[in-house]
Amino acid sequence: MNEQNPYAPPKADVADLEPTQSNLASRGLRLGGAIIDAIISWITIFPLMYYSGFWQSAMAGDVNFGLQLTLSAVSLVIFLVLNGYLLSKRGQTIGKRLVGTRIVSVTDEQILPLSKVFVLRYLPISLIAQVPLIGNLIALVNVLFIFRDDRRCLHDLIAGTKVINA
Repeated sequence: MNEQNPYAPPKADVADLEPTQSNLASRGLRLGGAIIDAIISWITIFPLMYYSGFWQSAMAGDVNFGLQLTLSAVSLVIFLVLNGYLLSKRGQTIGKRLVGTRIVSVTDEQILPLSKVFVLRYLPISLIAQVPLIGNLIALVNVLFIFRDDRRCLHDLIAGTKVINA
């Protein structure tokens, strides 16, 4: 403290702190949320796959690409119906809600608009996954990005998001 001016700021050097990763959701929680979301997705889309004949043709090795794209589009619509409200209000899918994580902006940790989350985070990887051979490889690379220090998958990098503890 300055004897002449008791209101003077201290003269100590103050170093900026490195941002912490402590609020990042663990890989296990992210996996748990993804598994729950996948189970819900399968429960809702499998009847359509079965009754449209897609499942039988896929098992026979004769995939109708047009039907595959149609079912993928229907699946995305079902995903939005089930998770749209939670994503827009809380940054969560059903699975993320159950495991206690949420999607936020990487820059300011705010919940992003549903349109941005859907168009940048979910749609690109879903579309790429439909491309024969390369789609499965890209989908695998997407999830393997979780092993980076910042635990952000490829879809997080595309959308500018991260998953944190709720």
